[in-house]
Amino acid sequence: MKLKKIYLSAPYLFAFFIIQLMSAFQNSLGQEPLTLERSLEIAMKNSPEIRRYELNLERGQQLLNAQKASLKSQFSLTLNPINYSLRRQFYNFLSKYYTSETKQSSGTFSIQQPILWTDGTLALINEFGYIDSYSEYQDSKNKTYSNDLYLRFTQPFFTYNRTKLEFRELELDLENSALNFAIQKLLLEYQVTQNFFNVYEQKAGLEISKDEYRNREESYQIIKNKVEAGLDPQEELYQAELDLTRSRSNVQNAQVMLENYLDTFKRQIGLSIYDDITVTADISHHPVEINLQTAMDNALKYRMEIRQRQIAVETAKYDLVRAAATNEFRGDVSVSYGVTGTDEQYKEIFNSPTKNQAVSLEFNIPLFDWGQKKSRVKAYQAMVQSSELSLDEEKKDITIEIRRAYRNLKNLVNQVEIAEQNVRNAQLTYDINLERYKNGDLTSMDLNLIQNQLSDAKLEKIRALIDYKVELLNIKILSLWDFERNQRVVTEGIE
Repeated sequence: MKLKKIYLSAPYLFAFFIIQLMSAFQNSLGQEPLTLERSLEIAMKNSPEIRRYELNLERGQQLLNAQKASLKSQFSLTLNPINYSLRRQFYNFLSKYYTSETKQSSGTFSIQQPILWTDGTLALINEFGYIDSYSEYQDSKNKTYSNDLYLRFTQPFFTYNRTKLEFRELELDLENSALNFAIQKLLLEYQVTQNFFNVYEQKAGLEISKDEYRNREESYQIIKNKVEAGLDPQEELYQAELDLTRSRSNVQNAQVMLENYLDTFKRQIGLSIYDDITVTADISHHPVEINLQTAMDNALKYRMEIRQRQIAVETAKYDLVRAAATNEFRGDVSVSYGVTGTDEQYKEIFNSPTKNQAVSLEFNIPLFDWGQKKSRVKAYQAMVQSSELSLDEEKKDITIEIRRAYRNLKNLVNQVEIAEQNVRNAQLTYDINLERYKNGDLTSMDLNLIQNQLSDAKLEKIRALIDYKVELLNIKILSLWDFERNQRVVTEGIE
């Protein structure tokens, strides 16, 4: 029977030795310990979602740059080096056909300056040309150089400023892209933090499982010695062996779960799943004082979602402006002044210039549109009201979220304190009952229950600490106020 007992205990000792050896071997390979800050840095660099929002931000910036460039003076040159035609045409008033031949070259140089504040355009235009023509009618020939230089101003009125509105929309689009980028960074921070602490919890759970295994192994040795000495019945040893087997299985399960969580975490932050890493963190409890009013005031002033809703309202109003311009009464005025010179000799073009002056005034007067404009205006008015309602609801949602997070934090402070007390009590209870177990005053099943209580208390404490850390980050993101440093959270590019 003794040989059998020794044989039965050997696998558990060997398994425990293998587990410890594997753990030591992994540590000797130089696992990279990742802190939360380092994990966030890696994730921000590698996240495809962050990259996508960065590209969207770049798109908005480049479109705004292009619009700004379009508001500067635009230089253009149009050349028509050769235009040749040979025609035979019938002249009604002579009742005869005549042949004509024309050779032309021309070029137009213009400088156009859009005016943002009036939506008008000021242009300086120079048109230069040469014509060589011949007609059978009266055997006429003509070779002439011409140059037309004039300044032209065009201005719409009784309508909205389209250039200014388009420019403002691009500014809002860029701001919205920047807000989306900042929101995504905060969201990624929250997700990475959650998964980081999930891994940390699994790692702590593995250590607790190993501690439990060591305690089981110790109690197993105690009961084995007692059974061998004839002080306890054989069934006590069987129960101890069963508890030890279960404990070893718990260690293996915890190791597998940790590896699975690590793979998920590595994928999320952009590391290779073959990278050998571990996580390290300080989750010691330091309660942070939370001012609910500060959190709500700062959130309602700086939360990016509120600004996005405000942008949506402003954009809807611009759409309403466009709708109101459907079949609008509109005027356009164009004024030009310049000189034109023509001569057969290039150098003498402006010897006898002719002044060119032109003024045109045009009105577009809609008569009847079957209610088209009225319906469009009502539709976009509804969109404006809908956007304003969304803004109000967003403010209410933010207020509720912060109040909920505030209550959760207050409760979690109590939960952490309770969990810490439970661990102290469970540890003292286990130490006392272990002595009773050694003295034969307690069965292995009773000690097993007490051991389970100790392991559960340790896990609950770690969960409570992690929940507090995550909820503290949550209220920081919700309020954009860092209560640990007592300062506002300013996201890069957003003020």
